Amino acid sequence: MIIDIAFDNPDSPHAGVEVLTFDELKTRLKSEVARRPSRLDFHQIILVRDGEGTAMVDFVDYECTRGTLLHLRPGQVQRLPYGAAGQPADLDAVLLLFTAGFPPPLPAAGPVLDGFGPVAWSLPPDTFGAFDRAVEELVAVYRSWHGAPAARVAGLDLTGALLRQLLGALLLRMAGLSDPDGDGDVHATTADVYLAFRRELERSFATTRSVETYAARLGYAPRTLTRACQAAAGRTAKQLLDARVSLEAQRLLAHTDQPVSAIAHALGFTEATNFGKFFARQTGLAPGDFRHAQR
Repeated sequence: MIIDIAFDNPDSPHAGVEVLTFDELKTRLKSEVARRPSRLDFHQIILVRDGEGTAMVDFVDYECTRGTLLHLRPGQVQRLPYGAAGQPADLDAVLLLFTAGFPPPLPAAGPVLDGFGPVAWSLPPDTFGAFDRAVEELVAVYRSWHGAPAARVAGLDLTGALLRQLLGALLLRMAGLSDPDGDGDVHATTADVYLAFRRELERSFATTRSVETYAARLGYAPRTLTRACQAAAGRTAKQLLDARVSLEAQRLLAHTDQPVSAIAHALGFTEATNFGKFFARQTGLAPGDFRHAQR
């Protein structure tokens, strides 16, 4: 079963951010929790400085080595980086945990904070160095925030404000990274079509799997929608639609005890057999076999 984890900073219950090392996180978590998949209601950024491991995000494995940058959004299912024997990995890594409301309002960082951006990057040495320095400054400010009385002017917490702005600067750096799964030179109009589709897909994937319906709702021709998706994500609108339905099915199968027939109905399938065929095409496993493998 997947464990739901809500944001909870044990040092500052009312803070919307926490900065800690991977080793510190391992000492906090019980072993059975560290080994099991979890679903977060907050953002989690991990910068790996050294070591090796494998992280799982939404049932996809990502190798973690020096220069790996991971970003999990609220609602995504993860398994913390682990080693070959299944134990938590031996990593030198920094984690930034923060609620959706903590970063400053930065429209340019919107694509990073929404639910559609990349999960992982492998940073080249120069880029890694810049990110490492930015994260190290966040670590230092965060520790000063909790290790000494906050600097205040006219009642304002200046250290907390600085931490918020430093996080915003890091998010802007992330917004400047190319998408490892897409085309970094996508025209702005094409990107707008793609993002509009992804947002509508989040609202409606359980009720319609018709590309024509999505195109009509957004005011585009189906061909325009498909071209935008191919340019931005390397997959057609239909492939993205099917992948989103499959992901939700995987989450429900792994996270709940709902019967397969109930899951099929919740995702808009009139017959459980049709759902089973769809799921097998997407994952290579029958729904029951996938659920058994996750338990």
